[in-house]
Amino acid sequence: MHEYQNIRIERDGAIAVVKFNRPERANALNHAHLADIEHAALSFADDAKTRVVIFTGEGKHFSSGADLDGGGPPVDGLLMARRVSRMGQRATSAVYNMDQITIAAWNGAAMGGGAVLATAMDFRIGADNCFIAYPEIDIGVNLMWKGLPLLMHLVGPANAKRLVIGGERAPAAELARIGALDAVVTLDELMPTAFAWAKKYASKSPIAAQMIKQSVNAIASALDQSIMHMDVDQNLLSSRTEDRNEAIQAYRSKTEPEFKGN
Repeated sequence: MHEYQNIRIERDGAIAVVKFNRPERANALNHAHLADIEHAALSFADDAKTRVVIFTGEGKHFSSGADLDGGGPPVDGLLMARRVSRMGQRATSAVYNMDQITIAAWNGAAMGGGAVLATAMDFRIGADNCFIAYPEIDIGVNLMWKGLPLLMHLVGPANAKRLVIGGERAPAAELARIGALDAVVTLDELMPTAFAWAKKYASKSPIAAQMIKQSVNAIASALDQSIMHMDVDQNLLSSRTEDRNEAIQAYRSKTEPEFKGN
């Protein structure tokens, strides 16, 4: 049995719950946390009994996104930087490609990489305190982890640009309006509602349900696979610009950045 340091897995018959378990860091996603998520998602391929998997965050938040202080394996040169930078993409793809139906029970913040994971799931049920934000633009980098097409499939091009380029914070009601949430409930109702949905989908014929899910995903993401390998390279480029340094300095000093396009 694999021992996870950053997630907990609970089971109730045909339903499993994966809990992001770094509440002291608002479930920020460091390299080890992402590796746990990838391993757990892939492990369900050998599990024929589980038909629905609910993902949620321990504590106040679903996930505050990439942990900027989270470390990771040593990086020596651009070759390894590209490989290490793909950890988030690997975790996202593992979740997206799971055979089981997946439900995000979305509490509090889903920011950056946390939002990417939420949008990689089949359904999203949000507590009325939940919100989304993509802060990457304000620290001078692009959105990674194949997150852009996942969001665009849900909310359309203009809303995706508004959230990712504009860096707008969207609350639960707005997320439901634009299609990023399938239901909004009170925080107390979040897990009971997620379980009610899970029981509904767990009751369906698993072979048919899982084949339909795979077909829908293949149709929706066919173009994604041909172009989204580039988001890691875009990040490596943008993270080395003068504007990136300006963004970080302004972020830390709480001043307005002056971007020059360099």
